[in-house]
Amino acid sequence: MASSRNLSRFWEWGRKIICVGRNYAEHPKELKNEVPTEPVLFLKSPSAYVREGAPILLPYYTNNLHHEVELGVVIGKGGTNIPQSNAMDHVEGYALCLDMTARDIQDQCKKKGLPWTLAKAFNTSCPVSDFIPKETIQDPHNVKIWLKVNDNLRQEGHTSSMIFSIPFLISYISRIITLEEGDLILTGTPKGVAAVQENDEMVAGIDDIISMKFQVKKQTQ
Repeated sequence: MASSRNLSRFWEWGRKIICVGRNYAEHPKELKNEVPTEPVLFLKSPSAYVREGAPILLPYYTNNLHHEVELGVVIGKGGTNIPQSNAMDHVEGYALCLDMTARDIQDQCKKKGLPWTLAKAFNTSCPVSDFIPKETIQDPHNVKIWLKVNDNLRQEGHTSSMIFSIPFLISYISRIITLEEGDLILTGTPKGVAAVQENDEMVAGIDDIISMKFQVKKQTQ
């Protein structure tokens, strides 16, 4: 697939991070949310990207920052109203991602009926691994994603447990938001989300295909 930009560094220029909430049935259950009948979508800003070697910043306004490990889908060919039957033709590759979430703020927003932006879209809220070429993952619905905090396994889930498949998500999203080259779709997190503290070290991986390491630091006001 010919590209006008370097998709292996999508985080430097990609315009959108589109996140799918509650896409593994056990995760909404652990947070006492309903299991969705259609995708729950929210956005992160491009400044949410952070790469290994830089810290994840604990926002000054939260006391309950949670980790959520996810498979990310990197769009190589944009489109609107993409049919499920050829949705995978629009995928260039994948990335291991974390959806860092200020859970206390999200709970407050839910109670007030407010958007989740403060809880989800802050700087460094989307750590990403190196780009994974599409051919490296034969079946994105058949890999294990995992996360450890200070060497303790917190999350381990299988992408076969997704409620909505990647082709369905691409088709659904593209009917609402035009997908563009370099966009990233976060496909949801398995159960086991929990809080991290300052100086915690997180290591996450997809099977033995790729892993990444991040440390949590306090945001300086």
